[in-house]
Amino acid sequence: MDSVSETYRYIVRLPDVRGGNPIVENTRIAVHDVIGLLQNGETIDTLQANCFPQLTRSRIYECLAYYEDHRGEIDLLVARQMAPASE
Repeated sequence: MDSVSETYRYIVRLPDVRGGNPIVENTRIAVHDVIGLLQNGETIDTLQANCFPQLTRSRIYECLAYYEDHRGEIDLLVARQMAPASE
């Protein structure tokens, strides 16, 4: 049985951008930025209108697809981002 390769049209990792975490291609917007906002009450429409107007709906949905395939990784990044800063 052949393994299925995960490929994403708009999600990339660049070692020098956002710590090598997955980002939306040609932006500095990380997948966990998008997912964190959605988890905190934004909708796809408000996310696009108020937070990231440069993202198309297809790019936002691809962030969701990436999240579905990598929940553990993205949940950890969201939790780190939402944690209070250490003194």
